[in-house]
This record gives sequence, C-alpha cells and structure tokens, in this order.
Amino acid sequence: MLAHAHSGDTVFTACLRLFHSFPLAVRRHYAEHRYGSMVLMTRDAGTARYSVLIMEREDLFTIAPWDRREWERREIRPREQVDSGVRWLIMSSVPVLRDGVLLGWVDGQQVRTVLAAHGRVPEPWDDASEVPGIVVMPRAGSQPAERPLLTAVQLDDWKLWEYVEHGQLADLAPLVSRQVGQVFWVPGTGGQEGRPPGGRVVVTERLHGDDCWLPAGVYADQWTLREETAPLSASQLLALPGVTDLSRRYDRQPLIGV
Repeated sequence: MLAHAHSGDTVFTACLRLFHSFPLAVRRHYAEHRYGSMVLMTRDAGTARYSVLIMEREDLFTIAPWDRREWERREIRPREQVDSGVRWLIMSSVPVLRDGVLLGWVDGQQVRTVLAAHGRVPEPWDDASEVPGIVVMPRAGSQPAERPLLTAVQLDDWKLWEYVEHGQLADLAPLVSRQVGQVFWVPGTGGQEGRPPGGRVVVTERLHGDDCWLPAGVYADQWTLREETAPLSASQLLALPGVTDLSRRYDRQPLIGV
C-alpha cells in the first residue's frame, strides 16, 4: 500500500501514484479532464481528518485541509523539498471514494448490498462539518444471512481498497450507466442521531454485467430498514421529489446533502 512507500520516493511521485492507482477516488475537473482532485483521510489520535489533494497541472499538486480555515494549502512540485508535515500526510493517508461512486458487494456474482459514497468537497461558505462517508444499503426484503457483515466503519481504511482489489466490491458504473431508466437514487428526508440523511437506490429490473448481476428491488441503509413501519413501494419512492436517474447523473453530482 502507498502508506508504506519506499523512503526514496519523492512526495510528487507518491501523489502521481495515488491518482494512477485509485481512480475511484479521483474527481476529474470538467474543464480539463486530465486533472482532478481526491480526498485523503488520515487519523490523528484516532480521529479521522480529511484533506484534498488537487492535480493542478502535470507538474503541480496542491494539498489543502477539508476545512479551508485550518491551514493554508501547500504546493507539491517535482524535485522540490516539501514540509515534513505534508510528506507525512501524503504517505500516511488513505484515499477516499469520490462522492457519488456506487459499489456492489458481490457474492457468487450477485450484488448483495449496494454502497453509496458521499462527501462533496465543501466550498468556503459551506459547512465543513459534513465529512465523507459510505452508506451501506442491503436490499429490502433480503434475509440477514444474505447480507454481508459490513459497516461503513469497517470501510474507513485500507480495507475498502483491498475488497476492491480482490473483486469483493465492484464498481457498478459500467452496469448502471448503460441502463437508462432502470436505476434511481431517492434522497433521504433527514438524518437522526448525527447520521447523514441517507437515501435509497431503486432498481426496477434485474441488471446483468460481465462480472456480476444486480437484482431488482429497493436498497436502503439498515437504519431505514429497521425504522420504517410502512415501507414505501418502488413506485411510491420513484414519485418522490429529487429522484435521480443514476445512468446519467450519479457520477456528476453529489448524492447526499444536495
């Protein structure tokens, strides 16, 4: 893993490797598709802290805190010295899934659970307390034995990327993007107890891909599944405001906290 990069690696080379090795973490800039940004997470005395690494040009990276008021952004250039704190931050951080990524937990080529990443980089005027996270959404009506023993906390580290590398977590973009009008995001109505507002994914027809298949149904986080006394049907959910066709929109706008 990059956190154990050889001591002779430059910080700039490490930044390049991050962008090359973790495409699911990279948000491409619309004006220039070659460049982009990613969110990094590190732990300070057990507390997760986030920063944003930006590829400005082929010869320039910058890194800034999630909350821009904490410290000034720093530049990282090839063959130039950087502050030891910046070097430690790059070498010790874990890339975070970019906002809007959908993954599927695959068991026997069937997607058993859908995972939605959220965490839009805040603008200077935004509330920076809303940090990135992952909503784990089993299919409503599935049995507990069919659901992986998986929580967002377990994915808040290198473990997530190990699951991706081993094929246990599959990127659903190739499957969803070519199925217009069959997979939808239904935003949540509000979080409780410090939880994000969440949401649901509605799949209207079974989808088959090269490596996995996604059953039709409603996928929701376990809080929602437990707390709803009268679950809405797929057709009722699709009639709610804010529903998004994921084949066209999910990789271009935030899913949660819009």
